[in-house]
Amino acid sequence: MHSSLIGKIEKARLYAQERDRVRFERLAVTFRGENDVHRVELADGAWRCSCDFFSGWGVCSHTMALEKILQGMVPPVQIPDAVRASA
Repeated sequence: MHSSLIGKIEKARLYAQERDRVRFERLAVTFRGENDVHRVELADGAWRCSCDFFSGWGVCSHTMALEKILQGMVPPVQIPDAVRASA
């Protein structure tokens, strides 16, 4: 294997361990929920989901799950103040 490629592979291995180097700016995924498949997007720091719950609350289990999966690489999901106050 060419020595410059070996160097790139090693650098990639190091980068993969330093998750704080990565920040998603745009993301679009399909999320297989229990009842349906939903489209979840992150664009310009704002989350969107095609599920009914998100349209009423601006947050849902799908966006919160993706935030946990990609912890530190995506902006946090904004929990509405009314929910935070009752918790």
